[in-house]
Amino acid sequence: MLADVSLLVLRLAIASVFVAHGAQKLMKGVAATAGGFENLGIPLPMVAAVVVIAVELGGGIALALGCLTRIMGGLLAIDMLVALLLVHLPNGFFLPRGVEFVLVLFGASVALAGVGAGALSIDAAFQRWRSADEQPAERVAERERRHLRRAS
Repeated sequence: MLADVSLLVLRLAIASVFVAHGAQKLMKGVAATAGGFENLGIPLPMVAAVVVIAVELGGGIALALGCLTRIMGGLLAIDMLVALLLVHLPNGFFLPRGVEFVLVLFGASVALAGVGAGALSIDAAFQRWRSADEQPAERVAERERRHLRRAS
Protein backbone atom coordinates (compact mmCIF):
# COMPACT_ATOMS: atom_id res chain seq x y z
CA MET A 1 0.00 0.00 0.00
CA LEU A 2 2.88 2.38 0.73
CA ALA A 3 4.22 1.86 -2.79
CA ASP A 4 0.80 2.69 -4.24
CA VAL A 5 0.54 5.87 -2.16
CA SER A 6 4.08 6.80 -3.25
CA LEU A 7 3.14 6.33 -6.91
CA LEU A 8 0.02 8.44 -6.38
CA VAL A 9 2.11 11.26 -4.86
CA LEU A 10 4.61 11.03 -7.73
CA ARG A 11 1.82 11.08 -10.31
CA LEU A 12 0.08 14.06 -8.73
CA ALA A 13 3.32 16.02 -8.29
CA ILE A 14 4.52 15.72 -11.86
CA ALA A 15 0.99 15.91 -13.27
CA SER A 16 0.55 19.32 -11.67
CA VAL A 17 3.72 20.56 -13.38
CA PHE A 18 2.76 19.17 -16.79
CA VAL A 19 -0.83 20.47 -16.59
CA ALA A 20 0.41 23.92 -15.56
CA HIS A 21 2.94 24.10 -18.39
CA GLY A 22 0.52 22.71 -20.98
CA ALA A 23 -2.17 25.16 -19.88
CA GLN A 24 0.35 28.02 -19.93
CA LYS A 25 1.27 27.20 -23.53
CA LEU A 26 -2.41 26.90 -24.49
CA MET A 27 -3.32 30.22 -22.84
CA LYS A 28 -0.39 31.91 -24.54
CA GLY A 29 -1.80 30.54 -27.79
CA VAL A 30 -0.72 27.82 -30.17
CA ALA A 31 0.70 30.38 -32.62
CA ALA A 32 2.76 32.10 -29.91
CA THR A 33 4.01 28.75 -28.63
CA ALA A 34 4.91 27.76 -32.20
CA GLY A 35 6.74 31.06 -32.60
CA GLY A 36 8.76 30.33 -29.49
CA PHE A 37 9.56 26.85 -30.80
CA GLU A 38 10.59 28.33 -34.14
CA ASN A 39 12.98 30.74 -32.39
CA LEU A 40 14.53 27.75 -30.62
CA GLY A 41 15.03 25.98 -33.96
CA ILE A 42 12.50 23.22 -33.28
CA PRO A 43 11.39 21.67 -36.58
CA LEU A 44 7.73 21.94 -37.65
CA PRO A 45 7.00 24.44 -34.87
CA MET A 46 3.21 24.58 -35.37
CA VAL A 47 2.88 20.80 -35.29
CA ALA A 48 5.29 20.61 -32.35
CA ALA A 49 3.27 23.24 -30.44
CA VAL A 50 0.00 21.36 -30.88
CA VAL A 51 1.60 18.03 -29.92
CA VAL A 52 3.43 19.43 -26.89
CA ILE A 53 0.33 21.23 -25.59
CA ALA A 54 -1.76 18.07 -26.01
CA VAL A 55 0.86 15.82 -24.42
CA GLU A 56 1.58 18.12 -21.48
CA LEU A 57 -2.01 19.13 -20.73
CA GLY A 58 -3.75 15.87 -21.65
CA GLY A 59 -0.93 13.69 -20.40
CA GLY A 60 -0.77 15.58 -17.12
CA ILE A 61 -4.50 15.14 -16.53
CA ALA A 62 -4.23 11.45 -17.44
CA LEU A 63 -1.31 10.98 -15.01
CA ALA A 64 -3.25 12.63 -12.20
CA LEU A 65 -6.09 10.18 -12.78
CA GLY A 66 -3.78 7.25 -13.34
CA CYS A 67 -5.28 6.69 -16.78
CA LEU A 68 -3.11 5.22 -19.58
CA THR A 69 -0.17 5.92 -17.28
CA ARG A 70 2.46 3.88 -19.08
CA ILE A 71 1.62 5.44 -22.45
CA MET A 72 1.39 8.98 -21.08
CA GLY A 73 4.56 8.51 -19.05
CA GLY A 74 6.34 7.47 -22.24
CA LEU A 75 5.00 10.42 -24.24
CA LEU A 76 5.91 12.87 -21.47
CA ALA A 77 9.38 11.33 -21.20
CA ILE A 78 9.89 11.91 -24.94
CA ASP A 79 8.61 15.49 -24.51
CA MET A 80 11.12 16.11 -21.72
CA LEU A 81 13.99 14.42 -23.57
CA VAL A 82 13.44 16.70 -26.56
CA ALA A 83 13.22 19.75 -24.28
CA LEU A 84 16.36 18.66 -22.48
CA LEU A 85 18.39 18.14 -25.66
CA LEU A 86 17.12 21.02 -27.80
CA VAL A 87 16.40 23.73 -25.23
CA HIS A 88 18.07 23.21 -21.85
CA LEU A 89 21.32 21.32 -22.46
CA PRO A 90 23.15 24.31 -24.00
CA ASN A 91 22.43 26.24 -20.77
CA GLY A 92 24.24 23.84 -18.43
CA PHE A 93 22.86 21.92 -15.48
CA PHE A 94 21.46 24.46 -13.02
CA LEU A 95 18.26 26.46 -13.10
CA PRO A 96 16.82 28.77 -14.26
CA ARG A 97 17.64 27.57 -17.79
CA GLY A 98 19.67 24.38 -17.24
CA VAL A 99 18.60 20.76 -17.45
CA GLU A 100 18.09 19.89 -13.77
CA PHE A 101 14.30 20.32 -13.54
CA VAL A 102 13.60 18.85 -16.97
CA LEU A 103 15.86 15.92 -16.06
CA VAL A 104 13.77 15.22 -12.94
CA LEU A 105 10.54 15.33 -14.98
CA PHE A 106 12.12 13.02 -17.56
CA GLY A 107 13.19 10.54 -14.88
CA ALA A 108 9.79 10.56 -13.16
CA SER A 109 8.02 10.08 -16.50
CA VAL A 110 10.28 7.15 -17.41
CA ALA A 111 9.62 5.59 -14.00
CA LEU A 112 5.84 5.84 -14.44
CA ALA A 113 6.10 4.48 -17.97
CA GLY A 114 8.03 1.55 -16.57
CA VAL A 115 6.06 0.66 -13.43
CA GLY A 116 2.62 2.08 -14.16
CA ALA A 117 0.23 3.97 -11.91
CA GLY A 118 -0.18 1.63 -8.96
CA ALA A 119 -3.37 0.45 -7.31
CA LEU A 120 -4.80 3.94 -6.67
CA SER A 121 -5.60 4.66 -10.31
CA ILE A 122 -8.09 4.29 -13.12
CA ASP A 123 -5.67 1.87 -14.78
CA ALA A 124 -5.82 -0.46 -11.76
CA ALA A 125 -9.61 -0.11 -11.43
CA PHE A 126 -10.01 -1.01 -15.09
CA GLN A 127 -7.71 -4.00 -14.66
CA ARG A 128 -9.71 -5.20 -11.63
CA TRP A 129 -12.95 -4.78 -13.59
CA ARG A 130 -11.53 -6.71 -16.56
CA SER A 131 -10.28 -9.50 -14.31
CA ALA A 132 -13.64 -9.79 -12.58
CA ASP A 133 -15.39 -9.83 -15.93
CA GLU A 134 -13.15 -12.62 -17.25
CA GLN A 135 -13.45 -14.89 -14.20
CA PRO A 136 -16.96 -16.23 -14.92
CA ALA A 137 -15.93 -17.13 -18.47
CA GLU A 138 -12.84 -18.88 -17.14
CA ARG A 139 -14.97 -20.86 -14.67
CA VAL A 140 -17.33 -21.95 -17.45
CA ALA A 141 -14.37 -23.00 -19.62
CA GLU A 142 -12.86 -24.97 -16.72
CA ARG A 143 -16.16 -26.77 -16.08
CA GLU A 144 -16.34 -27.60 -19.79
CA ARG A 145 -12.79 -29.02 -19.70
CA ARG A 146 -13.62 -31.16 -16.65
CA HIS A 147 -16.81 -32.37 -18.30
CA LEU A 148 -14.93 -33.33 -21.48
CA ARG A 149 -12.27 -35.18 -19.46
CA ARG A 150 -14.95 -37.19 -17.64
CA ALA A 151 -16.76 -37.96 -20.88
CA SER A 152 -13.66 -39.39 -22.58
